[in-house]
Amino acid sequence: MNKELNKPKVAFICVHNSCRSQIAEALGKHFAADVFESYSAGTETKPQINQDAVRLMKQLYHIDMEKTQHSKLLSEIPPVDVVVTMGCNVTCPLLPCKHREDWGLNDPTGKNDKEYIEVIKQIENNLLSLIKRFDSI
Repeated sequence: MNKELNKPKVAFICVHNSCRSQIAEALGKHFAADVFESYSAGTETKPQINQDAVRLMKQLYHIDMEKTQHSKLLSEIPPVDVVVTMGCNVTCPLLPCKHREDWGLNDPTGKNDKEYIEVIKQIENNLLSLIKRFDSI
C-alpha cells in the first residue's frame, strides 16, 4: 500500500494566506515531508505571496515559495487531520479536523526583516515541536 496516500494532512490557516501560513506550509514541506503533508489556506486570498516572506525564505532556506505555492481559500485544500491557526486575532472558520492548535504569531507584514526572521524562526520551532508530538496527536 502506498504510504503517501495515508499520510496525515496538516493545514496552516491565516486570513489572507499570504505570509505566515505560506511560510508554515513551505517549512512543513521542507522539514516534515516524511511525517505529514502540508497545506496552507485562508478565508481570503491575495494576488501574490508576501514578497518579504518570499525573499527571506529564499535567503534563509533556499525555498522559492512562488514556484511551489499560491494563495488558496479553505475550500481549495483537501480534508485535513490537523489545523494550525497562525494567531490572526479573528474568528477562524471551523475546519473539521482531529486536532487543532493556535500558534499565536504576530503578523510581520510591513515590518522590518528582523521581525520577519523572528516569526519565521518561531514557525520553524513550532513546526519541529509539532513533528515531535505528531504520533500522540
